[in-house]
Amino acid sequence: MTALPAPEWIATPAALAKLTTELARYPRIAVDTESNSLHAYREQLCLIQFSTPEKDYLVDPLVFDVLSPLSVIFNNPEHEKVFHAAEYDLICLKRDFGLNVTHLFDTMQAARILGYKRVGLDSMLAEKLGIKLDKKYQKADWAERPLSKDMLSYARLDTHHLLDLRVCLENELKLRGRWELAQEEFTRLAHGNGSGRVEIPAWQRVKGIQKLTDRQLTILQELCAWRESKAQQMNRPVFRVIDDKRLVELALAAPETQDEMDALDLTAKQIYVYGNDILQAISRGKRAILVKRPQYVRPKQAYIDRYTILSEWRKSTCQKMGVESDVILPKGWMHAIADTNPKTIEELAELMPNSPWRLKEFGGEILQIVRTKKFPA
Repeated sequence: MTALPAPEWIATPAALAKLTTELARYPRIAVDTESNSLHAYREQLCLIQFSTPEKDYLVDPLVFDVLSPLSVIFNNPEHEKVFHAAEYDLICLKRDFGLNVTHLFDTMQAARILGYKRVGLDSMLAEKLGIKLDKKYQKADWAERPLSKDMLSYARLDTHHLLDLRVCLENELKLRGRWELAQEEFTRLAHGNGSGRVEIPAWQRVKGIQKLTDRQLTILQELCAWRESKAQQMNRPVFRVIDDKRLVELALAAPETQDEMDALDLTAKQIYVYGNDILQAISRGKRAILVKRPQYVRPKQAYIDRYTILSEWRKSTCQKMGVESDVILPKGWMHAIADTNPKTIEELAELMPNSPWRLKEFGGEILQIVRTKKFPA
């Protein structure tokens, strides 16, 4: 295999301006990003990769306060941006630099729409182009500077072959009559454009809290508050201080001494370094006002019936098409349909925006089953 020329490193305003002009020459470019979520308390965008048919570029966002010149590319509906698994990239671009992306093609979503089971970039490049990628730097700390030669090579290869992969997938989507469905998914992804999760208290995000009493939940709340503070102080992810499973175990056992902590599934380092802090957090939790559990309001039975039959229909339909269920109907749309109970195609279209293919293929069936609450024979 011929050695690739080195990617161009972009780390000055002048180089960024020149890059923007260069990218604008092409109707289609490949994009990827790298972050340091596994290595920092508050993750940040650490690298943006671009590829054109002729060259690869690596932008260092750590040296820029703004990346507004790139909005000319990202927000231009005339330029297609090709990602693989775009959703997280969109979140990072929006969160750190306020960049919105229009007109995208997501090769992972295309692969899912085609029914591929292994849709990682390495699997798809091997399947479609016979190219093998080494993913050993997938969990690397991309905030490191300077990046090693191997890391630079790894990063550029995440976009270098994307344009060729995209062409293969477009041809297959059109051959199998799923091109319009793919376009709808890409539009839906771009419309979300990095909208993050609704923030809820840290203790409510911990798995396995259903078995805890109100007092134990209050202790867990104090433990979570301590963990957040410690993680921020050390600039590392919270799970690298102590994971959720051990936090729940501490809340359940509520040890009062380090000897009692020794009987739990904690590492020696956690007990030695954090032991006193943990015991103090538990003590605060034992005295604090009890937390209020999230109140679950049971939906109306009509909603439950509609959602249940929609789920059955979606499961049957995805099995026929050989795809995952959300390809047929995203869960958010299912909730909206079950809640609103549309009577006409026009009403249904408002709940499934920019989705003419799905409306044509499935609209009549959806209206029938929500009206009759019976699975079609």
